[in-house]
Amino acid sequence: MMNAPFQARAGLRDPFTAFVCDDATADMLRPVAVEHGWSPEKVNKGGLRNAVQSLSVSASPNILFVDLSESADPLNDINALAEVCEPGTIVIASGAVNDVRLYRDLVASGIHDYLLKPFTVDQLRDTFAHAQTILSGPRGEVQADKPHVMAAVIGVRGGVGASTIATSLAWLLGEKARRTTALLDLDVHFGTGALALDLEPGRGLTDAIENPSRIDGLFIERAMVRANERLSVLSAEAPINQPMVTDGTAFFQLQEEMRNAFESTVLDLPRHMLIQYPHLVHDAHVAVVVAELTLAATRDTIRILAWLKSNAPQTKVVVVANGIPSGGALEISRKDFEQSIERPVDIVFPFDSKIAAQAAKLGKPMAEVAGGKITTPFNTLSNMVLSNASDEGAAPETKIAGAKSLVDNLKSMLPKSKDKAAA
Repeated sequence: MMNAPFQARAGLRDPFTAFVCDDATADMLRPVAVEHGWSPEKVNKGGLRNAVQSLSVSASPNILFVDLSESADPLNDINALAEVCEPGTIVIASGAVNDVRLYRDLVASGIHDYLLKPFTVDQLRDTFAHAQTILSGPRGEVQADKPHVMAAVIGVRGGVGASTIATSLAWLLGEKARRTTALLDLDVHFGTGALALDLEPGRGLTDAIENPSRIDGLFIERAMVRANERLSVLSAEAPINQPMVTDGTAFFQLQEEMRNAFESTVLDLPRHMLIQYPHLVHDAHVAVVVAELTLAATRDTIRILAWLKSNAPQTKVVVVANGIPSGGALEISRKDFEQSIERPVDIVFPFDSKIAAQAAKLGKPMAEVAGGKITTPFNTLSNMVLSNASDEGAAPETKIAGAKSLVDNLKSMLPKSKDKAAA
């Protein structure tokens, strides 16, 4: 299936165009086109070469039939077609090369189907029928009452559980809010977005960084790994001997294409990426700042909130305290933490090692396997993201403690030897 998430645009295009190499194929196509209510004049001569030339200056149709019979290198030429073919087009190819490896490579590159010549009228009808089913399918019915929602999940320090929360949030937006959702894990070398869902990450994200000019709707459909009917993931496990060299263009383009393809996007955004590529949060409706109640996390929460206020004032901020034990002493109390950051904690996630271990073993998000006390904060977070994204107006102002007295203030909050920290 090629570009299924983009079918909301389908009604604005020609329904069908074909580029064939011989009269026999054209004569077979025209009456079948008429059966579907398509113009027989849309069957053109010239094959793939003419298709690339024509589509470089005109809009792509919903369904494109292209003949590869005169192509010396079909796979390479299909990639050339992808450069000029708009997202949302379902491509059906035909050719005379009977090679299962070619078929697999073409399908992997985004082709919907490959018809081996000579094919029958019934085969042609079946292929068109399947293509039309995709066009009218549930992923093509992006509803007007579901404007795109983008949330960035930022851990103030490593190990605070931001990736766990990001994965669960993406799952909830898909499963409970019934939204097509993309999870973009931007920890290129050590990301766990795919791992947490028991998926192989593939090379999609690293390919995007290496070749940002190739990022389009076709690329997204090919690179995203589907976790379920509504949730798709773009993650990576890039070799750690290969530093990431990019100006951030790839990330901006990925966000743009995901906004077109899905109803929700969740960015798992490591803090170093936030600072290095500040534009990543410019289009985020909500920034979920995940912290723990420690001295270092308090300091870093203050700094990240200040950064967000300066660099993304339009983004609503939700502060999450994660991994809070039910009875044990805390390094810093919630009350002192809130006084330091001069705003309340919005959601508290209790620490539950059993649920975390079960989720890891099953390869499922915590929100899916959680019960009791864990379920409520997950649902609250999902609802806050959706409600904040739909609200109009400026983001609430966040007051930040002065940097001069920061260290003294933080040290003074450390509990005394016999003090009992409040949860």
